[in-house]
Amino acid sequence: MNANIRKLHPYPFEKLAQLKAGITPPSDKKHIALSIGEPKHATPEVIQQGVLQNIKALGNYPTTKGIPELRRAISAWIAQRFNAKTNAETQVLPVNGTREALFAFAQCVIDDSKPDALVLMPNPFYQIYEGAAFLAGAQPYYLNTLEDNAYLPDFDRVSEKTWQQCQLLYICSPGNPTGAVMSQATHEKLIHLAMEYDFIIASDECYSEIYADETNPPQGLLQSAEAMGHNDFKNCVVFHSLSKRSNAPGLRSGFVAGDAEIIAKFFQYRTYHGCAMPVPTQYASIAGWQDEKHVRENRDFYREKFAAVTEILAEVCDVKQPEASFYLWLKTSIDETEFAQQLFAQENVTVLPGSYLSREVDGVNPGKNHVRMALVATTEECVEAAQRIKNFINNLH
Repeated sequence: MNANIRKLHPYPFEKLAQLKAGITPPSDKKHIALSIGEPKHATPEVIQQGVLQNIKALGNYPTTKGIPELRRAISAWIAQRFNAKTNAETQVLPVNGTREALFAFAQCVIDDSKPDALVLMPNPFYQIYEGAAFLAGAQPYYLNTLEDNAYLPDFDRVSEKTWQQCQLLYICSPGNPTGAVMSQATHEKLIHLAMEYDFIIASDECYSEIYADETNPPQGLLQSAEAMGHNDFKNCVVFHSLSKRSNAPGLRSGFVAGDAEIIAKFFQYRTYHGCAMPVPTQYASIAGWQDEKHVRENRDFYREKFAAVTEILAEVCDVKQPEASFYLWLKTSIDETEFAQQLFAQENVTVLPGSYLSREVDGVNPGKNHVRMALVATTEECVEAAQRIKNFINNLH
């Protein structure tokens, strides 16, 4: 048995289930789940039809590299959205959602012969980053994302020795759970550091298409690299998915793009890994990446929910809509686990304690006194949940 498995923490939702165990919420209040970031909006018809119309292709083995039409569609979308030119043959690789790819990527790129190898990641974080580091034989290094730095990592506080040991840096922009967005200047700083210290930047951008200001979409890593003339995207890789963008979490469709040399190695790894996207899924994905109408409508739905929820909660706490993503990173006046537990017990609303998404570093746990709320339910349910949370907070006071 791989000894590193012992290092894995329980998944946040396992902890949440234990926190709620034995509690019977009020039966006259329908349960509202704001804990899991699973989109509930309808999957677009164009994607559904893409699967159905190509269902006979289930009779063919898919290739790891994916069909050329899908890679070209992805490359065209990158150019349209981020003004970055990628080679569809050498710099784009379809994957079965970003979760699997983010994990597998570390297994491919980490040199475990170096006992001091570090994988840097934001804190709080998507727990896949941590598990990927452990099972690749590296040590996670957590970068606190605190309010006084706009919920972004303070890269200036990272020591030279840490950069020297860094093999892989995970960044998440827009951030989960904070919704914070990295600027081009930050991307450029990281690219210069990656070139100086020879580490890879893995940019998780799966929330990039859910944002508040239609005129100001979040910056992407390849976009920043292109703008600074780093046209080969050396040491830069981005991860994108249709799950959030297109309300298709069950499709398990995304892509990895960037440095051609790294993509080639990751392709070789995935050939042995046995991860190939079913052909009907690939055709449905082409339809998804080529249609922006449903994505704009999706953003409108989230804006409506954020506006309604923040207006209600602003009466009892300090809350504002983040730049992007569908999460509210809500500060709590009591311990976050007690907040989540009692909210469920009294109001039958489930939120996720922030400490379940973070680790204590230098005596600070950046998830403490925060809960994550995913505004994925219907507008009516989100409004009802906000009213119940308002009542709960009022009763606390």
